[in-house]
Parts: sequence; C-alpha cells; structure tokens
Amino acid sequence: MHKEVMENNILLSQLSDAVEARDANLFLSIAENLHHADLADFYEDLDDDEHDFFTASLGAEKFSKVITDLPDTMVEESLDRFSVDDQREILDQVSDDDRVDLLQDVSDESRQKFLALVEPDDMDATRSLLGYKEDTAGGRMTTVYGRIALKMTVKEALDELRGSYSQTESLARVYVTDTDGKLIGRLRFRDLAFNTWDTPISEIYLPCNHTILATADQEEAAKMFSQYDLIILPVVDTSGRLLGIITYDDALEIIEEESAEDMEKMAGFAGETSEQTYLNTSISTHFKRRFPWLLGLAFLAIASGYVMIRFEDVLTSFFMLSLFLPMVVAAGGNTGGQASTMVIRAMAVGELGEGNSMRVAWKELRLGLILGSLLGFCIALFTIFILPLFGGTMPEGVTYLQFGIAVAISLTAQIMTSTLVGSLLPIGARKANIDPAVVAAPAITTIVDVSGMVIYFFVAQILLL
Repeated sequence: MHKEVMENNILLSQLSDAVEARDANLFLSIAENLHHADLADFYEDLDDDEHDFFTASLGAEKFSKVITDLPDTMVEESLDRFSVDDQREILDQVSDDDRVDLLQDVSDESRQKFLALVEPDDMDATRSLLGYKEDTAGGRMTTVYGRIALKMTVKEALDELRGSYSQTESLARVYVTDTDGKLIGRLRFRDLAFNTWDTPISEIYLPCNHTILATADQEEAAKMFSQYDLIILPVVDTSGRLLGIITYDDALEIIEEESAEDMEKMAGFAGETSEQTYLNTSISTHFKRRFPWLLGLAFLAIASGYVMIRFEDVLTSFFMLSLFLPMVVAAGGNTGGQASTMVIRAMAVGELGEGNSMRVAWKELRLGLILGSLLGFCIALFTIFILPLFGGTMPEGVTYLQFGIAVAISLTAQIMTSTLVGSLLPIGARKANIDPAVVAAPAITTIVDVSGMVIYFFVAQILLL
C-alpha cells in the first residue's frame, strides 16, 4: 500500500509538471494511469487557466468520470468549459444517478439548458429522479440494475440481463418483480450461473427482507447498509414497486457527507456543508457559516454576565468562591458535551428510537449523580486539606470544611444538571425536527455555563452566608 501511494504521488507530481509545461500529450499519458478521484482532487487545486488546459487535454469522455467527484460548487463552471456537443457527451457517459446529481448542483437556468442535452433514452429516468429531493433515497438511487420477471426461467433471465449488462450498475444482486413491477425477491448472479437453464426463477429466488421508500432520508439508507451488511439496497414506492437501487459506494458517500455535516454542526457551523477542501473554500464562505452561531452564542453568554451581577454580593462577601467557579462551570460543559455526544451517536446508529426520553433521562441522571459525587468528594478533600497550605483565608465563621462541602454539593448538582441537559436537548431537537447536532457542543456549553454559575452561587449563598 505504501508503495502504491508513493507511485501515485510521483504520477501527480509529473502531472503537475505537464500542466505547467502545457504538454497535452504528456498530460494525457500520465492521466490515464491515475484514478478519476485523484484527477478530481488534482483539478480542484488548479487555477482557471490550468482548468482550461486540463479539460481540453483530457477530453469530454474521460472528464465525465472526473466531474462526478468534483465539489458541487465546481460542476457548473467545469461543464461550461466544454462545447455543447461535449456537454451532451458528458451527460450521456455518466450514470443516471450521477447525471441527476450534476443537474442538481447547477443553477436553475443552467439545469434547463443541460437537461435539453440529455439523450431521449435517458430523459424519462432523469426527470423521474429529479422529482426526488437530493438527500432522499430516491435522489441517491440509480434506475439501471439487474431485473427479471418471476415467470422466467434461468435461461430467459440470463438472456434478459445479457442485453443490458454493460449499462447495469451492479449484478451482485438481481431483483425479481411481478407483472406490476412489485418487488418479489432477489437472486445472486451465481444462483443463475449454477442452476440449469430450465429452472424456474420462482423456485430459486430468495425473499427481499430489506427495502427503503424512495422518500426516506438518505441517512436511513446508510444506516441499513451498516446494520444489515448490505451491498445493494432496493428502493421502492409505497405500493412496493421497485424503482431503483442504492449501491454500497453511494452509502459510503452518504456516511461521509452526514458525518461531516454532524461534525460541523457540533462545532457550531451554519449552512450547508462544503464539499470543497478547507484551503479551497473561500474566506467569505467560512465567515457566513461561522458568524451566525458565534453571534447567537455571544448574546446567550450575556446571561452569564447577568448571573454575576445578580450574585455580586455573594462573590464580594466571599471572594474565595472565584477560585472554584471556572472548575464548576467547566465540569458542567465537559459532562454535558459527553452526554450529548453519546446520545447523538446512539440516535445516528439507530440505537435510540422514539419514546426513550425517560429512559435516557433516568440513566444520565444516575450517571451524573455518580460522577458528580465522586468528583465532588475529590474536590472537597482538596479544599479541606490542600487549600489551607496555599494560605487562603476564609471569612469569619466559615471553615474549610464548610467551604469544601458547599463546593462538592455545587459540583454534584452541576454535573447532574449538565448530563441531563446534554442528553435531553438532542432528543428534544429531534422531536422538533431540528438536526440534533445543531444543539450540541457550543449551545450546550453556553447553557450549562449559565446553569453552573446559578447553582454555584445559590448553594454558596444558602450554606456559607
């Protein structure tokens, strides 16, 4: 594997030299030895003049493979570099699901222009797929797959598949339908290869246990691939008619997209996830995606200042409280973030369904009590036995024991509250049809900061003053 990576890097370096020298013949000879995904990554880092050389040298037929791996923001400008005839060839060469992805990535005006270039034989499938949202199972499926009728024999089935095998996305699974197009079952291609020609399909097909509605979210499809070890997932309508299939490579793309989206939302990013690399994403795009969250959280954090003003007398009377305030607040943010991460992960992999809110709350409340009690006990020991060695002074009438107990109680209450908030906020967001990742780390941290200060000062006011 290491050798292959080194050879690939050498080829990419040579390709860069060919682009710099504008040597089309050398460029093409090197490009033929590189995977189209590597060529797409290489293309993304070029400037406009180099893009022109790249597309002109590679040609429409070979570029049709590269364009399917480009970020959506680069699709339209890349197609516009070709003549109308070349654009028609690119759209003809790509699979129907990739063609629809490309059309969804361009402006409405350009979509109509490019749609007019689609071959008549592909038009019905293209328009049908465009009817589904991009992030649904129907939007990710391909309509070119192995399909045979229940009434056929093995020989008839092979003859049927032979006529379209070159365009078929995958023959790892062949699907059996009735006269109305409803999905009846499935076959492995080897089932056809190792049975006699006169064997009826009705005797050898297997039931199809896993299907997904075309209108279902693409993330649900990805979960099914992972949960049931699928390589192909059939897509059906509400009547059970087979519409298309999603392949494992599409599932990997979905998982990558959803993971990137969740990570960015948990970090407090707004807007759509960028498919471009970090360095190729413009500063204005980064700004637009980060600023709204930062502004909202900044206003929310003002509540922390209000709490400080509200309990100013407590802090003034017992300034030693300021020593442990950052620790109590940070402990809440850490435990709340842990709880939210675990719950979001459990929801993402399908471990938490509807109606589990009370079980989650009870579980996290008990866990918060255990974590808070143990951590509070350790901090209390530090306060009682170690803090005096640093020469801190207590107000008259307050001992280190009393102060340690107050800090321990505050810390326990803060951690219990934070784990509860951190676990229930994602569940509440899902019920409100909001992505659970949106309410993760930044929002939870700010919320538990405020709650931690209230708990800490309130306990100190009751027990120490």
